Amino acid sequence: MKAVVLLSGGLDSAVTAAFARSRGFEVYALTLRYGQRHVIEVVAAERLARSLGAVRHAVVDLDLRGITASALTSDIPVPTGRAAADIGRDIPPTYVPARNTVFLALALAWAETLGSFDLFIGANALDYSGYPDCRPEYLEAFERLAYLATKAGIEGAGKFKIHAPFLQTTKAEIVRTGVRLGVDLAATTSCYQPDAQGAACGACDSCLLRRKAFAEAGVADPTRYR
Repeated sequence: MKAVVLLSGGLDSAVTAAFARSRGFEVYALTLRYGQRHVIEVVAAERLARSLGAVRHAVVDLDLRGITASALTSDIPVPTGRAAADIGRDIPPTYVPARNTVFLALALAWAETLGSFDLFIGANALDYSGYPDCRPEYLEAFERLAYLATKAGIEGAGKFKIHAPFLQTTKAEIVRTGVRLGVDLAATTSCYQPDAQGAACGACDSCLLRRKAFAEAGVADPTRYR
């Protein structure tokens, strides 16, 4: 069984890739270099794809900086030091317009080419930043789109499935699952504004959620913070 897995280089996507492999899928990892300021995550994704035994790892260049306004693709400041209760309450400036729709569309194109009907994404709707394209109803809608938009779907070759195994799981449980599946968690990166050497800021929403996850999981945090 072949599966296209969106692999960002972050914690959630790495554990998702390991989960897909543990379920018997051959992993075809897809990473997007989309103009993100934390481009170090692409290097992390390359390292993780090798360690996770991906059959192939495709890195696609798709510069979104000219058409999106986001703290991840422009000079808009990344929020830092927010209280845990405030994270996920609204949609923060780190939201990249339609990012998951663009990413899943590319994953869908590759899956149809491979003859695969399984796409994996590390979306999480519990410990997350409030992005609208990480919600269950969004992923269900994309499945319907996949059926309507593809030759394979219309001709009845199979039914596309968007797998988000950790959609309703706490990030602490994702950490525990990663440990159980042997993921090199130290190789993952979550920070929205790491330095040139990849050291995390420790204060952006993603860093705060990551620190909280390791603490709640009772697992030593291997992240290098500056």
